Amino acid sequence: MAKEPLTTTHAPQAVGPYSQAICANNFLFASGQIALDPATNKLVDGDIQAQTTQICNNIAHILATKNLTFQDVVKTTVFITDMTKFAQVNATYGQFFSSPCPARSCVEVSKLPLGALVEIEVIAALP
Repeated sequence: MAKEPLTTTHAPQAVGPYSQAICANNFLFASGQIALDPATNKLVDGDIQAQTTQICNNIAHILATKNLTFQDVVKTTVFITDMTKFAQVNATYGQFFSSPCPARSCVEVSKLPLGALVEIEVIAALP
């Protein structure tokens, strides 16, 4: 199986032994994104909705490396530190996806890197 790593300067760079995304077997697997501003590599200011917006913008840039959009996403996983904020995340997330929306899991976790409130990873189908 061939694996093609993907990178873009328009999304936060990998800071460890992982890739921003990997293409394999006709899918793009994007690493989990937190709300890092790619220009500063620092967490954006603001609430969970501001963080979700930044995350989705980062994901859009990763998808664009293969001329993909949110319509090509088939599965997402959302990690959230406070499930009582799920409605806020969902409202912002919903602005980026349209029907048919991808399959999704959402899991509450105790902590995320750099004190982030939410993290999202995606799998997209390649044409």
